Amino acid sequence: MSATTLATAAALGGALLLVAPAASAVPTAVHLRAHGTVTAPSGLNERAYPSTDSSVRGVLKYHTQVGLRCKAHAQEVGGNPLWYLLKERNDWIAARYIDNAGEVPLCRNLGRSSLDDSAESRAAMG
Repeated sequence: MSATTLATAAALGGALLLVAPAASAVPTAVHLRAHGTVTAPSGLNERAYPSTDSSVRGVLKYHTQVGLRCKAHAQEVGGNPLWYLLKERNDWIAARYIDNAGEVPLCRNLGRSSLDDSAESRAAMG
């Protein structure tokens, strides 16, 4: 800031208004974060591994939005071999029942958990 600008601001009562640059049309990292929406009307099982033989750890309800950490090629579900690892916890969901947005990178490792054998999880997809 120049001395002239400071002198002008002082003459105007000490207030100096800085104008921020206009918003860019380029998407930011916040807009590019991978997330998905559950499309299975009966809900979607969260699993310990990317397989329907794996322990159920929870159930995501229809239209629930979740963050996606990464994806892996594993057991095919409804013709789709992709599974997503949730961002918030080490649970897997079948990509067949997710409408995703953003770039989802490939995964590098897997996790474990206990079986959730609730009636709700038995009725859910994946």
